[in-house]
Amino acid sequence: MPSFNLNQKTFVLVQNSEKGQVDFETLFEYKQLNSRVSAIYSGGSISYGTIIGHLKGAELKLLYQCMTNTQQLKAGKATALVSTTTTGKLKLSLNWQWLHGGKEKGTSEYIEIDKHAQ
Repeated sequence: MPSFNLNQKTFVLVQNSEKGQVDFETLFEYKQLNSRVSAIYSGGSISYGTIIGHLKGAELKLLYQCMTNTQQLKAGKATALVSTTTTGKLKLSLNWQWLHGGKEKGTSEYIEIDKHAQ
């Protein structure tokens, strides 16, 4: 089973379903200790958000919450598959569902970026 390390990794959106809240300006900054994963995110339509999760092999189970720029509170859950691109960057492929602030489901994809190169 592959093992991935999300610690100190920054991700941006590649694609998102119609009812997804994040956009191409949202940055996700991950930390990892053993199998425990956390992240903060903001930018675009998101004022502030947090993620907690558990990584087992290539499967990442997440709970997330955020406040939008219009002060709406939202929360949801997701299962992500972690993989590596041909250029060696990490990719997250999510199946997500809102649990508060909406009931929509969807998919999204995120790619690791070098935050210091921006």
